Amino acid sequence: MTAPVIEIENLWFSFNRHPILKKVNLTIYEKEFLAVIGPNGGGKTTLVKIILGLLKPQRGSVRVFGKPPCKVSLKMGYVPQRIDFNRNFPVTVADIVHMGRLRTSRRRTRRSSDDEKAVQRVLEKLDMWEFRDYRIGELSGGQRQRVFIARALVTEPDLLFLDEPTSSIDTRGQSELYEMLDELNQHITIVVVSHDIMLISSHVKSVACVNQQVHFHEAAEITEDMLEKAYHCPIDLIAHGIPHRVLKMHEDD
Repeated sequence: MTAPVIEIENLWFSFNRHPILKKVNLTIYEKEFLAVIGPNGGGKTTLVKIILGLLKPQRGSVRVFGKPPCKVSLKMGYVPQRIDFNRNFPVTVADIVHMGRLRTSRRRTRRSSDDEKAVQRVLEKLDMWEFRDYRIGELSGGQRQRVFIARALVTEPDLLFLDEPTSSIDTRGQSELYEMLDELNQHITIVVVSHDIMLISSHVKSVACVNQQVHFHEAAEITEDMLEKAYHCPIDLIAHGIPHRVLKMHEDD
């Protein structure tokens, strides 16, 4: 068995005395491709931020690569759900990706030759090198997302988190994005938070259903039972050429 990358034991987290996560136990191994699903407000993004070390749990322990998250931050890359920017601001693709290198040395103000090589390497890997001098506002939604992923990858992390990565991308761009993530997954562990249940089920290796508690499923298949545990309401999976989901009628509590 491969080595554990993320180890969470009896984790609890509350905000203003309102429980967001409780009794969370989760172990993720090397080169896993994990989908995190669940309803809005169920704690998905909070769980990711705790693993990243951006939030601290009230109880329990979190270890990443065998250490507290704050000790291994450079081994983790993160693409948040919303990245606000002025599309008219004169910043180029290369500039955006270079920002990811600032984490490696807070005192440096000039770009080193290693920085330049790292930026070129990651943009080539994501098929975005030819756009290096484009302004970020000139790109399509899918191209912008590749740039933000490149910024997260430029430090060569071993663990990549993406929060709703397809929210502003068309259907073709979504498929291309997950194909690219499949390639990256050959070398790094990936955790993706998404509501795009049908799309992710074609690519991921395991699923974590999050709604205060976490239910982990080793298989990538997303079943009706899993969704009921995550969303606390009955769900049917239906396909008419294109898979989609329909909620059954259910009474209010």
